[in-house]
Amino acid sequence: MLLHVQKLVRKYKVVAMGGTFDMIHKGHIVLLQHAFVVGEFVIIGVPSDKFVANLGKNIKNDYNTRVANLTRLLQTSFPNRKYDIRQLNEDFGPALYTKEVQALVVSTETENKGAILNKARAEKGLPAVDVVTVDLVLAHDGKRISSTRIRNSEIDSEGNLLK
Repeated sequence: MLLHVQKLVRKYKVVAMGGTFDMIHKGHIVLLQHAFVVGEFVIIGVPSDKFVANLGKNIKNDYNTRVANLTRLLQTSFPNRKYDIRQLNEDFGPALYTKEVQALVVSTETENKGAILNKARAEKGLPAVDVVTVDLVLAHDGKRISSTRIRNSEIDSEGNLLK
């Protein structure tokens, strides 16, 4: 089920966003919605298994499963949208090298990544990107929805409490 997103005029040709997408949940959907509202084309970075391990994250699904689940969601919930899923082996991936990227879509939890990306882009002679920040989606207990909480059976993918 998609959430209502305030109607915004698309203002960017290419935007980038990223996520592990281990256990797809309402927060991922809201982030994707915003990316598709502000961008005509969305580059979605998904970290490789090796990169996830280097970040110290515990995940349930391997890269191929995460991408297959994400692709299914995109085809079902965002038909006719233009996107490309890219494997991330480092922070930012294509957003760091692609001059066409005009904006980075992030959550309030990761908005500091925008400044880090823009500093790295400047070092490469690329223009800064705008940072589009999306509020975190909270579960019914007021805490954020996350794959970890879903894996721990605290909440479901919609943020309903299970314990």
